[in-house]
Amino acid sequence: MSGATEPESVPVLAEDERAAPPRAGRRFWAVRRIPAALLAAVVLGGAGLLLYDIAAVRAERSAMAWRRSLADDLATRTLDNAWTLACAALAVLLGLWLLVLALTPGLRSVLPMRHEHPDVRAGLDREAAALALRDRAMEVSGVQSVRVRMGRTKATVRAVSHFRELEDVRRDLETVLAGRIDELGLAHPPDLTVRVARPARKG
Repeated sequence: MSGATEPESVPVLAEDERAAPPRAGRRFWAVRRIPAALLAAVVLGGAGLLLYDIAAVRAERSAMAWRRSLADDLATRTLDNAWTLACAALAVLLGLWLLVLALTPGLRSVLPMRHEHPDVRAGLDREAAALALRDRAMEVSGVQSVRVRMGRTKATVRAVSHFRELEDVRRDLETVLAGRIDELGLAHPPDLTVRVARPARKG
């Protein structure tokens, strides 16, 4: 018939694309601008001062007093000197700190979310995740107040219930919060721990 329209084409995913689960998101790496800027400033300042002194000596001027004093100390102090050992220990600690910064992701406050699209990476702030769990927990009947502590691997919920059986409230909280954690779409859902207590008696 002339009035009939052709159905719109529907894209069909390959079998492996339909079956492939969302890839787990990796942790976000911190930029660490402050440590990098401080280290760059120290290296740049020290290198510039040393190059200036070397150029001055090449121009037949006397070396700076600090470089002459440092050369004399390095020539006279022994390796078991207290100042030498302290400076060496400080250099080792500084090097270890820089290695830790270089090899660890940082940004512990950002929880990676499931990687459902190859070009998009998402993360959820831990405080925002804790607030989402708290709001959902307050909807449970019998809950008077809630405190949520969200970690990278564990979520601890402490609730106060002013009526209903504590075991029933705890069971409802575990069910509701488990569903809420799944809705957050985290790559590594934290283990849930729920504790319920009665309000503290006044007087």
